[in-house]
Amino acid sequence: MPPRSAPAPGSTSSSGLPRASIPRTHADTCVDDRTLPVRPDSFCARDNYTLFQLQLQFFRNALAQPDQLRQRVAFALSQIMVTSGVDNARNYAMRDYQQIFLDRAFGNFHDVLAAVTLSPVMGDYLDMVNNNKTNATAGTDPNENYAREILQLFSVGTYLLNADGTRQLDASGKALATYQLAEIKGFSRVFTGWTYPTVVGVNARNNNPRNYLGPMLAVDANHEFGTKVLMNGVVAPANMTMAQDLAFAHQNIFNHANVGPFIGKQLIQKLVTSDPTPAYVARVTAVFDNNGAGQRGDLRAVVRAILLDPEARGARKIDPAYGKLVEPALYMTSIARATNAATDGVFFRGSSNSLGQFVFYAPSVFNYYPFDYVVPGTQFLGPEFGIQTSTTAINRANVANSLLFSNAIAPDATVFGASGTQLNLAAYQAVALDAAALADRLSANLLGGRMSPAMKGAIVTAVNAASATDGLARARAGLWLVMTSPQYQVQR
Repeated sequence: MPPRSAPAPGSTSSSGLPRASIPRTHADTCVDDRTLPVRPDSFCARDNYTLFQLQLQFFRNALAQPDQLRQRVAFALSQIMVTSGVDNARNYAMRDYQQIFLDRAFGNFHDVLAAVTLSPVMGDYLDMVNNNKTNATAGTDPNENYAREILQLFSVGTYLLNADGTRQLDASGKALATYQLAEIKGFSRVFTGWTYPTVVGVNARNNNPRNYLGPMLAVDANHEFGTKVLMNGVVAPANMTMAQDLAFAHQNIFNHANVGPFIGKQLIQKLVTSDPTPAYVARVTAVFDNNGAGQRGDLRAVVRAILLDPEARGARKIDPAYGKLVEPALYMTSIARATNAATDGVFFRGSSNSLGQFVFYAPSVFNYYPFDYVVPGTQFLGPEFGIQTSTTAINRANVANSLLFSNAIAPDATVFGASGTQLNLAAYQAVALDAAALADRLSANLLGGRMSPAMKGAIVTAVNAASATDGLARARAGLWLVMTSPQYQVQR
């Protein structure tokens, strides 16, 4: 993801130089020239019409940026309010969409929701852009897609929740719905009349053509100005301006009691543990509802509450049911950080695809995996296990092997300025001749000091099977055993 202080790679070349926007279709001159050596503009099509450069920047940031918590929270939010390169692979467009989360990761959830709604990338993805009011002559009604997903996935969820995230039930034990079709239709009418930003130098239209530079624009002629049925029995009054109509709807969503437990639980799952207790969710919900200063939706306070909660830092971490399978992108970056790696991002980008999480190319609006996925054969939530197959599990080991047992991942000749990927194992080689000392360092650096005596014994035995004078081979052996172990792959 792009650093907060500067834009991500632009839409013209692997040099990262930005261009305002790009045409919907390739110009005849926008081709990939594989003639070596490559120039900054050699790969026009790849660097403009795929997310290649943005993916590289994501992995570079995950290793080198000083604001790692912001990067993690932004990535988590992007997996709740999903758009995908499967639908829109214009680099400059997705760059600006992902910047929404970096800029607001520690801001207010209301502002995140508002920015996502007016993003032309989201408008394109879920059919809000150029969504026109009812046309009785043509027999058309407003598109309901964004109205459904902003409720179902981005804010309140399908069922009414208690503050602890458990479902509210009626007298017969049936879960109560958060909203009905009337509310979906009401919100769909709110979300009418918005179009793409006008391309510089082109005359504005009521339905502008695709352009992703800036938020969507209001077009009164295409908006429904009548009353709208929203949630909790609220009716939006008629004849507000489009901005007022949208703000009223956002407030209706934002103030719903479900938002705290629905969003809070997912952030816990992304940052700490897959199956938090209801009490943990309730404590985070309380902070979402009031940060202590009367403010609702303060993400900085919510993230602080998640990370400092007793369940995140206390004795429950030794419970066998506690923790989360580290998602593929973060599995790779954790290896890289533990080995002081330097990278241009190319190796990690390609590997993320083989591990089932091709960054910024979620297969659907439901993300790479469902947040309510239950680990087969158990009753425990484990969202990331939704993409853990025999193939992706083996590929994790292959990725670790490629990183550890090669001197370096060579630069890709088709990427301008490529530097490849290099691990620095000096800190482990320095103690590798003493197998017990190596195991202790691995425990401290990779497992937070939680290596069990049995695991330590197995690692010492394996390391001592290597040459007593080959520090590199011994370091690699120890690292390999830890990095491919369940103890490392499950965050605790």
